[in-house]
Amino acid sequence: MVALPIEPTPFFANKNQAFWRLQALGWSGAMLLRAMSSIAGGQAWSFLVLVLIEAVTGFSISLILAVIYRQLIHRRALITWGITSLVLPVAVAVYAFIDAWVIGLYRSDASSGFAQLLLGVFYIDGTLLISWSALYYAINFYVQIEEQNDQMIQLETQATQAQLAMLRYQLNPHFLFNTLNSISTLVLLKQTEAANAMLTRLSSFLRYTLANEPEGRVTVAQEIETLKLYLDIERMRFEERLRTTFHVDDEAKPGLLPSLLLQPLVENAIKYAVSPQEAGADITITAQLIGSTLRISVSDTGPGLQSTATSNRLSGVTFDGGEQVSTGVGLANTRDRLAQAYGESHRFEILDAPEGGFAVTIEIPFERREPIAAAPAMTPALSGASDSARLATGMAR
Repeated sequence: MVALPIEPTPFFANKNQAFWRLQALGWSGAMLLRAMSSIAGGQAWSFLVLVLIEAVTGFSISLILAVIYRQLIHRRALITWGITSLVLPVAVAVYAFIDAWVIGLYRSDASSGFAQLLLGVFYIDGTLLISWSALYYAINFYVQIEEQNDQMIQLETQATQAQLAMLRYQLNPHFLFNTLNSISTLVLLKQTEAANAMLTRLSSFLRYTLANEPEGRVTVAQEIETLKLYLDIERMRFEERLRTTFHVDDEAKPGLLPSLLLQPLVENAIKYAVSPQEAGADITITAQLIGSTLRISVSDTGPGLQSTATSNRLSGVTFDGGEQVSTGVGLANTRDRLAQAYGESHRFEILDAPEGGFAVTIEIPFERREPIAAAPAMTPALSGASDSARLATGMAR
């Protein structure tokens, strides 16, 4: 698509400039209509001078009215319309008086008196100023409504971004608690190398997450790489009990989604499928493009929808001996983030996995990153692993 060489701007983006344009256009049009009517009525060409004076007079009086109306438009309706109904007849009377006086000078030998001329032009001048006043208020009220709508949209956008940031920030403390607890356990067991390796992976993972905006979006390929980094950390805890499989279509990899959207789903699968089972569980992550829809699913071979553990999993709370142990944020967090980011244009479904177990399916509109906006590469995040390793080694010592 070829971009326009000049970017169009709204007509009322500069209200002062728009006012003068409308003033010039409106009074020029009124003068032109009056001139054509005069010529068609058999008036001499010299009468056009009177038409010009009439237009200039009306233009000048409307400027005075604009100053008054500008002070009234933000006041209560009773004050606005009350003062307007007093000021407008005075302005029409002044306009008609000047017109009648100029016409009387032009037709000094006419039989009609000044009072007759005044009554003759009063209707025309009154129609012009009343129409001008109505348009002034109508346009300004329209501009006010548009500004209020823009402010509401801006506030809604800021609220949405704040909500997305809050939901994203929920994930890091939740994940850090589990990981640091595991590192502490390894240190107590004097498994220094394992603790050092886990700390190194954790620092690389955090380096990446902190480099991305909380409300930002990443590609499916980036999200999968981040997920693998997270799984490397968890695999040190569960070893062969944690088995993962990725099925990501090439067409789906450029698709955009909220950053760290899948991590809480995988964390839930580890918590409720891998951890309680002695044999562990398989976790499968699938991403595919179906028409204009990006479909992503996270499934595991743990308990299905009918189990008690899954009921606790859906409610976000786990129990041990009747006491509340922890409050999960995975499913609820993901559902809320999708609602904030896509509104009604998404699907979040929980179902039994085909191979048995638990599955979550997400469908969102497929969007690509604009070519001019370069996607943040995973390399800087991962290339910091060596620096993180040195830091972790120093901490371990």
